[in-house]
Amino acid sequence: MTPTTAPHPRPIYLDCDTGIDDAMALAFLLATPGIRLVGIGTVSGCVNPAVAAANTLSLLATAGRDDIPVAVGVWEPVSGISRRGTAHMHGRNGIGDVLLPRSRRHPVDDSATELLIRLAHEYPGELEVIAVGPLTNLAEALCLDPELPRLVRRVTIMGGAVFAPGNVGKFAEGNIAADPTAAADVFAASWPVTVVPLDATAPHTFDETHRRALASASGLTQQALAAMLGTCLTQCGTQFSTRRFALHTSIAAAFATGALAAERAPTLRICVDMSAGPRHGQTHFAKVEAAAGGPVTAGPAGQNPHEARVVLSIRRNAATLLLERILTLAPAATSAQAFVPAAAEAVVVPGQAQAPSGARAQAPARTRRQAEPVLA
Repeated sequence: MTPTTAPHPRPIYLDCDTGIDDAMALAFLLATPGIRLVGIGTVSGCVNPAVAAANTLSLLATAGRDDIPVAVGVWEPVSGISRRGTAHMHGRNGIGDVLLPRSRRHPVDDSATELLIRLAHEYPGELEVIAVGPLTNLAEALCLDPELPRLVRRVTIMGGAVFAPGNVGKFAEGNIAADPTAAADVFAASWPVTVVPLDATAPHTFDETHRRALASASGLTQQALAAMLGTCLTQCGTQFSTRRFALHTSIAAAFATGALAAERAPTLRICVDMSAGPRHGQTHFAKVEAAAGGPVTAGPAGQNPHEARVVLSIRRNAATLLLERILTLAPAATSAQAFVPAAAEAVVVPGQAQAPSGARAQAPARTRRQAEPVLA
């Protein structure tokens, strides 16, 4: 009998703005068999990219995963409008003001865009990209390397809203609204794109039951997530009268790995509203196939829309799957000092971090086009 060879893990690059939801997604990915996180880039969103990188490195340390390179991405959005951050929900440091032990590691010298490009050439036709923050880094990478869409196997994006209302105003979703110009460029590129919008993510939530299950685990990562979730549930109860935390980022990550399957996922044509009005950052969808729920509007003039798979609903109770998977994450072999939920020595908060100089400050000089895409 010929021995069978186990397939090698699928290489994945994660682009994120590590707040509480991204921390949950990162833990899920670390606990998922059959994949390998080969790099993580951070972007300005929930917090600035330097703070997001510090959060990411500290979370990786709690899981004993110091083998994954982390790179600081672009500080300012392509659209030129800086995002305010989400301190009202995620705390000043993005992770519920939970103070993780500092990682002994630092971000790599490459920028996030340089790391993405290098990994795409290292794993041609294999690398999968999961983008769960603003799309600034991906847009910059497209400008720096026009061959990138040919090298990347697929891109999964958490962003946008089809029939669901926005979460940064009535119309727009936060990741797209943070940098609509970058999102338009990413959607228009010729790589396979799957979008996981608020329609698919908002119904799936963690509550106090899930927090208690995380808190009872022996691993430092799970206990840190429980502390973060406690902060967020309190904020949700104050602002929305419900102690439930939507798993936006984690749903997209789980779908990208194949752990979750789509119930409805039509092919739609996507455009992004880049006007200065109330619809700034809104995703417009057209040419709906096998989707229900009402008419879908065409995009704004001046854009060449790109077809993508858009996940409108998930088949199963995603919260249960996510919790079960995160609970399987093994504790680090050598545990660092425990985190504390109060001000002490810990990850720097946004007000303390300044834009670094040199390679990690920005991606190399932009070569992006200035004209709008030609209407098809």
